[in-house]
Amino acid sequence: MTTPDFDEIIDRRGTHCSKWDDMAAQYGVSAHDGIAMWVADMDFRPPAAVQRAVEAHAAHGIYGYPGANRPYLDAICWWMQARHGWQIQPDWVLTCAGLVNGVAMALDALTQPGDGVIVMSPVYHAFARTIRASGRKLVEMPLALDQGLYRMDWQNWQAQLTGDERMLILCSPHNPGGRVWSEPELREVADFCTRNDLILISDDIHCDLVMPGAPRHRMIAALIPELADRLVTLTAATKSFNIAGAHIGNAIVADPDLRARFKAALMARGISPAFMGMDMVAAAYSPEGAEWIDHLCAYLDGNRRLFDQGVNAIPGLRSMPLQATYLAWVDFSGTGMAQAEFIARVEGQARIAANHGASFGTGGEDFLRFNLATPRARVAEAVQRLAAAFSDLQ
Repeated sequence: MTTPDFDEIIDRRGTHCSKWDDMAAQYGVSAHDGIAMWVADMDFRPPAAVQRAVEAHAAHGIYGYPGANRPYLDAICWWMQARHGWQIQPDWVLTCAGLVNGVAMALDALTQPGDGVIVMSPVYHAFARTIRASGRKLVEMPLALDQGLYRMDWQNWQAQLTGDERMLILCSPHNPGGRVWSEPELREVADFCTRNDLILISDDIHCDLVMPGAPRHRMIAALIPELADRLVTLTAATKSFNIAGAHIGNAIVADPDLRARFKAALMARGISPAFMGMDMVAAAYSPEGAEWIDHLCAYLDGNRRLFDQGVNAIPGLRSMPLQATYLAWVDFSGTGMAQAEFIARVEGQARIAANHGASFGTGGEDFLRFNLATPRARVAEAVQRLAAAFSDLQ
């Protein structure tokens, strides 16, 4: 394949793009002179194989109900085995309308209103929103900071339990902290869930986006197969290949009982996959897609190094070491500034839209999340703007 040109500046303004077209309304940062570093999608085109699949549909010109989905299922099975060493069966795969929908379906199928659902905060903000909207009780278990990285705090978490908890949602790799959980940590997750009779939802949407040289990401389902009777693994090609608009994701469930309950929730709501999305996934989960991902991760690693070098040179700012994802998690607590002040400098002076850390829950209040999946020239410009906005600290 031709080496992807991730340096190409693609103007996404005016294309019904949330990341750029909603930036002014959300953050007061104009798309004309601002830098969008918030919504977790990439400013890169997907692999050419995905574009060819879409163009083949357009050339045919008929967009009816989808039929056989075996190529799609086979591609998922191949990808999980080839890239993650996880052998799955096609009938384990249940398709949902993206992974937030997958979380909602799991809550509906496997818990009851009023049940406690545990998240390790700070964590992806849609978890809390979906838990609350479903009438379940959000239970935040704060991650501990240890030498600049998050770690799980089992002793305190066990003491915090009330007995009302029925589910734990694991974000693996972690968003926004960028941690790849180690094998011992994943075994501790399994032990905690088994000991406390919790259903485990493992959101592995960033599993393909691991930095070169970082620890290997392990699917907890492959690592601990005996956990199957309480485990739902959520995966998607959408984050890896920048096709989030396809709104398609997978709940992979080995246990027949759990799978039947999840499937019933999908059927009760009439949820079925879009044929365009299935073909995009089948095209992405391929040897060509694998090569593209390798190029992507190498490029993202270059962006990470550039961003961290610049941000960590600013007194009071610290970017958490990024092992996976393309989302930098920057701590502003060293500035001594209130949240409103450092946000005002980033948005008002640097004209950068970044996610507010408080939206990720307890422990995120002193942070902002920056999306690095954009051409390197923009990352360099963002670093220069941040340095200027906090120049009085230097």
